[in-house]
Amino acid sequence: MSNMDYMFGQGFLGTRAPLFMDMVTLIVALLPFLVAGAIYFAKIKKYKVHAFLQIVIFIVSVIVLSYFEFGVRLGGGYRYFIEGTTASHEYVFIVLMFHIAISVITLIVWIATFVMIKRLLLTNMHQKAGRIVFGGVVLTSLTGMWVYALLFIY
Repeated sequence: MSNMDYMFGQGFLGTRAPLFMDMVTLIVALLPFLVAGAIYFAKIKKYKVHAFLQIVIFIVSVIVLSYFEFGVRLGGGYRYFIEGTTASHEYVFIVLMFHIAISVITLIVWIATFVMIKRLLLTNMHQKAGRIVFGGVVLTSLTGMWVYALLFIY
């Protein structure tokens, strides 16, 4: 057994998904709650805690995304994972593209918010950017769980 075989063992959510997919899906499902917790600290004026948590959540999210991409590529790619579903492959593909588009836009806005933090704070645009990122995180989470359900439950 190679060091990477554990990734493709049976997951813990009771579906036909491999372990790495269950792990990523669980983290993606929790992500909106983690971001909401970080936002709470800004609301109670604990700005340093808010900033620290946002950075940690962002870094963990990028690591999880990298782990996911590695697992998908090593595991045979999209074609391999779609083989087990009874859902229409066209429908799954459309949902997946919607999920990817939302995820990429959210990632870009999140990065831009970090890069332009000082300027955004001076113009009071930080809250607007934060709302966009939070909405994107929620939609990324929901569509990610939707893709998971289509691939591994149906």
